[in-house]
Amino acid sequence: MRKLMQFTIMILLFSMASVAAAAGKISIVDYCDPNDPAWAPTGGCLLKEGDVTFAEFNALLHSVLSSAVVGHPGWRFDPSFTELRPRESLRVTNDGGRTHTFTEVANFGGGKVPPLNEGLIPAPECAGSTDIPAGGRIELRGLASGDHLFQCCIHPWMRAMVKVEDD
Repeated sequence: MRKLMQFTIMILLFSMASVAAAAGKISIVDYCDPNDPAWAPTGGCLLKEGDVTFAEFNALLHSVLSSAVVGHPGWRFDPSFTELRPRESLRVTNDGGRTHTFTEVANFGGGKVPPLNEGLIPAPECAGSTDIPAGGRIELRGLASGDHLFQCCIHPWMRAMVKVEDD
């Protein structure tokens, strides 16, 4: 009976530690149409479902009123804001059909693909950004307390803020 109680306590403590180190989650999404051959020259679309054609994507790239990059609202980080504790990790999964990045920047700005970044001041961190292929995942650990800004350096309108607060 004593061994069973010790085992139960160990399981309980392990479960509590697992919950304490739980991961926040952000999904990278886009809705590119895998049946549109126009995506092929730019890497294709690896989604099973999606209905944004290459033409629709390009039509929404720039605002009607300015030359600033607006981008397609289907290309986004979900959620665009999350809160963590310093001991928690952040899991970022590319659930879209295109390659993206999830890059921490000091200030939101332009990225590394000139046609998608017209009129934006480049975020210098994008020069060394790492691509996350469709279906890929990264996990960030050890974010310091404070506000952290992340953007896709390919599609710079994709942005998120991660607030890390002490207990």
